[in-house]
Amino acid sequence: MKLHPRCDRTAAWAALSGHFEAHGRDFDLRAAFRQDPTRFEWLSFEAPEVFADLSKNLLDPASLKFLLDLAQECGLPQRRAALLAGEPVNATEGRAVLHTALRAPAGEGSHSSQVHEVHEVHEVLNAMLAFAQEVRDTEHSGITDVVNIGIGGSDLGPQMAVPALDAFAHRQLRFHFVSNVDGHDLTPVLRSLHPQRTLFIIASKTFTTQETMANAHAARNWFDAQGGKDRSRHFVGVTTNLKAAAEFGITRTFGFWDWVGGRYSMWSAIGLPIALAIGPEHFRALLAGAHAMDQHFAHTPLSRNVPVLLGLLDVWYRNFHHYTSRSVAPYHQGLRRLPAYLQQLEMESNGKRVDMAGEPVPYATSPVVWGEPGTNGQHAFFQMLHQGTDVIPVEFIAVKQPTHELSDLHQKLLANCLAQSQALMEGKSAEQALAERVPTAAPTFDRGVLSRHRTFPGNRPSTTLVLEALTPRALGALVALYEHRVWTSGALWGINSFDQWGVELGKALCNDLLPRLSSADTTGLDASTAGLLQRLRS
Repeated sequence: MKLHPRCDRTAAWAALSGHFEAHGRDFDLRAAFRQDPTRFEWLSFEAPEVFADLSKNLLDPASLKFLLDLAQECGLPQRRAALLAGEPVNATEGRAVLHTALRAPAGEGSHSSQVHEVHEVHEVLNAMLAFAQEVRDTEHSGITDVVNIGIGGSDLGPQMAVPALDAFAHRQLRFHFVSNVDGHDLTPVLRSLHPQRTLFIIASKTFTTQETMANAHAARNWFDAQGGKDRSRHFVGVTTNLKAAAEFGITRTFGFWDWVGGRYSMWSAIGLPIALAIGPEHFRALLAGAHAMDQHFAHTPLSRNVPVLLGLLDVWYRNFHHYTSRSVAPYHQGLRRLPAYLQQLEMESNGKRVDMAGEPVPYATSPVVWGEPGTNGQHAFFQMLHQGTDVIPVEFIAVKQPTHELSDLHQKLLANCLAQSQALMEGKSAEQALAERVPTAAPTFDRGVLSRHRTFPGNRPSTTLVLEALTPRALGALVALYEHRVWTSGALWGINSFDQWGVELGKALCNDLLPRLSSADTTGLDASTAGLLQRLRS
């Protein structure tokens, strides 16, 4: 695979560094809007189902030009073509990365080389959706509860999408998600179930994932102990290890491929809980929305390509402004699990310290991604966003049309979303605070000191993404946008966004420590681990 120039070894990187020192470090958003009445127009962009307002970011025409130059100099268009062509861009594992093939229409692909993969995908998709339709016929299936047992990518996608699409969900089916090997996760779920009315989905590509298989065996033991009959009817596997699934007692399985990374797999059979919730028609709409974003990413010029622009912005903030995190604030309760989903997507993808050639990178890579839905976050951590010592870019997600009839509540929600991004940018000066009425709770407090407590620095950047409505198609487009955005920043950093070796060491050590909890053998352990092991045994 051809190695393109690493970002810090380009002329555009040097130009960005010079521009940042000369103009970017002291860039003021408020002055930028005063000086350019068209700023919103030229920094707002349309993508399928998503409108992106980038105007409240610390960008001027020069910084945007240099960032686009950086993308060209790092070979971003060529890297994108290789990704979509099915070349083994996951070089450390020798794999292609073809999650885009999971949502391509039958007979198509983002690239002609995907046609064979798309044919196989649709065979599995059709079988999965037919099964979903059988279960959704609750009068005949008798199923009232679906329990998805998986972890990481086998859990976070469905767990995010099912509540997001609640307006489209089957009203006679309840959905439960178990991931943690902690028994406090599984036990409360089982407490509310009846074995003959429950379908368990065991989601593990290899059918060996420690946490998933521990929970699966516990669920099977509960099923048997509660008098469950016909285990093969109540347990289904999403796996490629048919032998292990059969030994477990599962006869119905849906597979996927080694070119599907876990955190990119909700479009595959891993999405079975989503299909059960919203049905085949809406699941296909979810895929169609993602495919529309794939086409935007593949064919739109970089200067108007929303995933690319967001990825470039991430590099600008991480490596030049040195912002360490980004807060995601979806102003829609249905998207309450989106920040957790994005944590894995971004930090597992781009939390890397060596480039594709194995050399240590001399710059920061993935930011910390975190957040909560608005307006809850406003009463938790927005204090730090507005007045804390760290500048943390915020990503607001607003949905224009609700799927409920409480219009007054929705207007308040949208007003809060707009107000928070406005407040982050505008702030409040000490003079403004001093002119305000003193709170009655502090009538004797020095007004000058009090005004400093009530000052907001402002000039804090944010992005606002707007969806017309939270439909299956819109959710598919939104998630695909984030996938391509993460790839863009990873490509510029010269890292492999598709492996995850960082999870392996802890797994290996866990396998060594597990029998020691029974044997009390501390041979070869460091003093802290040995002491903690003994403490936990006692």
